[in-house]
Amino acid sequence: MEATALDLGLRGAVAGLFLMIMVVTLGRVRPLDTIKWLSVAMAASGALYAIVTAPLVPKASVWWVMPLLGANPVLVWLWARAGFDDDFVVRRWHGLLWLAVVGVWFSVIFTWTTWPDFAKAGVRSMSILGIILSLSAAVQTLRTWKTDLVAGRRRLRLAILILALLIVVLLSVPDLTSISAKSVGLSGSLATSAALLAIAALAGWSLFHPPPAISAAVARTAATGSENADRATPIRAVDRGRDATASLLLRRLDILMTVERVYRQEGLTIGALAAKLDVPEYRLRQAINEGLGYRNFNAFLNRYRIEEAKAALSDPSQRDVAVLIIAMDAGFQSIGPFNRAFKAEIGLTPTEFRRDALARSAAMASENMALENMALENDEKLQNRPIPLKIG
Repeated sequence: MEATALDLGLRGAVAGLFLMIMVVTLGRVRPLDTIKWLSVAMAASGALYAIVTAPLVPKASVWWVMPLLGANPVLVWLWARAGFDDDFVVRRWHGLLWLAVVGVWFSVIFTWTTWPDFAKAGVRSMSILGIILSLSAAVQTLRTWKTDLVAGRRRLRLAILILALLIVVLLSVPDLTSISAKSVGLSGSLATSAALLAIAALAGWSLFHPPPAISAAVARTAATGSENADRATPIRAVDRGRDATASLLLRRLDILMTVERVYRQEGLTIGALAAKLDVPEYRLRQAINEGLGYRNFNAFLNRYRIEEAKAALSDPSQRDVAVLIIAMDAGFQSIGPFNRAFKAEIGLTPTEFRRDALARSAAMASENMALENMALENDEKLQNRPIPLKIG
């Protein structure tokens, strides 16, 4: 009885935290982009799961919400992709995948008594899909961890990793094996509620405790230089020392990127860049993210690389230089990432940009030559025109 009371208490806390996340996200967070809607959907699903799987709740209600809960691995995967990959775009087939999973779970429910073998095969297939998607979400969080500049999002990755692994352990693995929480001496319901509380607590902590921000005056001071620092937006005295340090760091970083062009270095990491600046890595992450507005280190590097590539592609004297050579000189390691980054930033492929830029350059050269010829003709006319003599 005590275990049941503890289980119900934990589930009540889980539902409350998830509902609070939904209210805060819908009421205070703007704009409501894809990742926000996915966060709301996951919070609603987590609260629903905590309620309908609780002890003393009629199990008949679980059957009607099982298809929605069974599609949670799809939501986790989409959330991880949208949250940790700034270039990710939700496609129509993602929604179709979610609907397909829901449909399979409904077919499992309706055929459980008539075709049990078919229903068991459906459960196993959905369990395998859940494992694949959950592990994919975990891999996504790890793959882009080092290049992530958003402190809150880096902390949230821990919750995603735990969530993905728990989905595998609690929901998918038991359907494929005989291992369960009860087989190792634990109450399956209590273990599930404790895991859900840990996930809700981590998600709530990441949402309600953002990192301290660098003052907006920092970016302006870095851009205008120290001679204009006194005219920047006034800041509190307790923040002045920190903002002055961050401003100096941004100016040093700008020199390193624009003068020394360290972005050309192959495989440059934020750790190596922090070592060149002799600052802790977390401070450099914070400066680039909050002072310059970049969410991803690769996007920060690509800004300089693409600008150099644009200049080279627009240069008529380099019209015969291969695009791959220009990309590698700018710091890209292969043509594929360069083409994708260039197209995302400019809206054209490098070849299309070069064609248009050289055409504009040729047109401008022809126009300038025509103007020069016209000026020469006018000068010749002025020189050949007889000068009237004044007599008398």
